[in-house]
Amino acid sequence: MAEDMFRPPVNRAMRVLDRSFFHKKIPASAARVVDNKTISKCRSELFRANDVLRLERYQIVRPDPNEADARAGKKCILLRPQVDDKGAEYPWSKTVSELEKANMIDIIPYEVHLDYDYWDYQDIASAVLPQSEEHDEIPSGFTLVGHVAHLNLRDQYMPYKNIIGEILVDKNPSVRTVINKIDDVGEESEYRTFKYEVLAGPDDMDVEIREADCTFKFNYAKVYWNSRLNTEHQRLVDSFAQGEAVCDVMAGIGPFAVPAGKKGVFVWANDLNPDSYASMLDAISRNKVDQYVKPFNQDGHVFIKEAAHKLLTTNRKVEVLAKQTRTEAKATKAPPKVLQTIHEPNTFSHYVMNLPASAIEFLPAFIGLYTEEDRKLLPADFKLPMIHVYCFDTKSDDNVQEGISICKKISEQIGYEVTPQTPELSIFDVRDVAPKKRMFCASFRLPEEVAFAPRKSLPTR
Repeated sequence: MAEDMFRPPVNRAMRVLDRSFFHKKIPASAARVVDNKTISKCRSELFRANDVLRLERYQIVRPDPNEADARAGKKCILLRPQVDDKGAEYPWSKTVSELEKANMIDIIPYEVHLDYDYWDYQDIASAVLPQSEEHDEIPSGFTLVGHVAHLNLRDQYMPYKNIIGEILVDKNPSVRTVINKIDDVGEESEYRTFKYEVLAGPDDMDVEIREADCTFKFNYAKVYWNSRLNTEHQRLVDSFAQGEAVCDVMAGIGPFAVPAGKKGVFVWANDLNPDSYASMLDAISRNKVDQYVKPFNQDGHVFIKEAAHKLLTTNRKVEVLAKQTRTEAKATKAPPKVLQTIHEPNTFSHYVMNLPASAIEFLPAFIGLYTEEDRKLLPADFKLPMIHVYCFDTKSDDNVQEGISICKKISEQIGYEVTPQTPELSIFDVRDVAPKKRMFCASFRLPEEVAFAPRKSLPTR
């Protein structure tokens, strides 16, 4: 088909989006159906013969171009061009002439009208942005957080940033605000937040999202959130068992803690950022996991040890009740039946440390995790916890060297040798974050030699 004929008009000098510019009238042909009862038959035969106009998002059966016939309900079927982009002729099949001879259709001229609403983002952006080796790929990828589309535009596209933002809003019903990250060399927020500029839509960063059957509401400008980590959140939560206790040291707004609480896991969830803590409180309440998830707003180094000590003397249980309808509750006037009582353990089975830029530096807090007094309170069947520490490293096809490097960093921090051959150790490839940078999750059982070693003074953060 003559595809160029149906592309939008081009204006690479445009700096302010002019939607009215994108309007095109294309001369074409149509098969006017003589009797509406045969529309389906005519359409099927023309379609099989490859004579119809196959244009995405455009109906091929249209009202008759004659207003009087259109009011009477007459229809026509659009036919493909008989000339391709290079001028080669491709006449219609004999089906067209056969249907004409049978007095089922008449061939008439038809003008196809296309406008801004018809073309998609890629079409409009390709007609506006410059074409060159430097501009080799139209920027189309973005992270969607609630109604906010988050871009990381390359420098060459900055002059067109507002047009790109407006087109994204127009062409994505779920997007109301488009932002672009502003990189400040040498600046890094300890809360993992970033500076941004609004490219289109209101400066409204209060978002609501759903993940793992949980609802989270937060201000995207004030807390850390990464929608690309949803499968990683689920992977780790799946490794927790109902009734276990988990210590989430850098919990953020609760993407590990809240779904874990929903499956009956006791979670002590901490974050240093007051805004993350406030959003986590909201998520705990909103998702009704307050019986299982305890929120904290402390320094991570301190929290690791304090939480382990406090849990030893905690006596908490959750009664799982039978569900009752309102009618049943009124009829019985009795409290619901207790199906199960879950007692919170006195030791953590897992520690989660999702701060990949620096989480490994928090590992010294596990040296001397339990004091001599604490050891007297440990249950007889006590098992040391699994540590899940996130980090960045280089990337390769097999991750062998990265595994060695990560183990070396862990060993330096805890004063105990950990190698890729250490039992129960795993290094999971989470995702690529840059051309030469990858995010990993290293999981290992805390060694006794570390947990019961003499304590060292720790930095606070």
